[in-house]
Amino acid sequence: MASIGTINELRVMRILDFGAYLDGDNLGDILLPIKDVPEDCKPEDLLDVFIYMDSEDRIIATTQEPKAMVGDIKMLEVVATSKVGAFLNWGLLKDLLVPFSEQGQTMEIGKSYLVYTYLDEKTNRLAASAKLDRFLDQTPKQYAEEQEVDLIITFQSELGYKAVVNREHSGIIYANEIYQTLKPGQKIKGYIKKIRSDGKLDLILQKPGFETIDQFSDQLLKELEKTDGFLAFNDKSDPEEIRTRFAVSKKVFKKAVGSLYKQKKIILENGGIRLNSQ
Repeated sequence: MASIGTINELRVMRILDFGAYLDGDNLGDILLPIKDVPEDCKPEDLLDVFIYMDSEDRIIATTQEPKAMVGDIKMLEVVATSKVGAFLNWGLLKDLLVPFSEQGQTMEIGKSYLVYTYLDEKTNRLAASAKLDRFLDQTPKQYAEEQEVDLIITFQSELGYKAVVNREHSGIIYANEIYQTLKPGQKIKGYIKKIRSDGKLDLILQKPGFETIDQFSDQLLKELEKTDGFLAFNDKSDPEEIRTRFAVSKKVFKKAVGSLYKQKKIILENGGIRLNSQ
């Protein structure tokens, strides 16, 4: 079954001067314009095409791959505005519409926004929305604490950063647990810190427990090797300076230093830590 807004593998039925007609199954015959028809294309060939509605609201195919498809959350740039909404550059000749009702704030030409691409089932037209929560599953899911998940950073709030979890749910990373630069649209691995009673998710970016300590211990040894065996950081260093330099909390830093010291891999000095060369 063919679907609008996704990549489909369709069979070539016939080739004419202006393009090729593809077997769209439930969608009927679909035109692939001549500019997108491969040179060696012939009837019965199978082609991977993206299906959408053209400027005259006809179902059409293209071999070009858009920057976003149905279900995708992507940062896209506004290239035009009108009385019906804003139009985004998504890599195809016809721009992607964000209706006014789907804009969290009035969109401006030249700026990029994080949007969800969806199919309006009443019109079969593709559109985008900045109101991401409307398309996320609000039903609590059986996640496990410390489970690794895929995150898309959405926006910054007073508490920290909100993120889409596994493309389905919403969660938050609290500001005091962020040790690296984040930006909307960024894709990053994260972990479930806590599942609240209402099903909402608290997230962290560093894997909990000793695995994080071990990973950072290895990183710290490599940093020492790069800096002639000495780093001007110790348990009295400012937490913010540690966060900026190493992207970890002071707690993780101190535990890693303690572990390396017990293993006699480093020497503690007044001004910092030194690689033990013995």
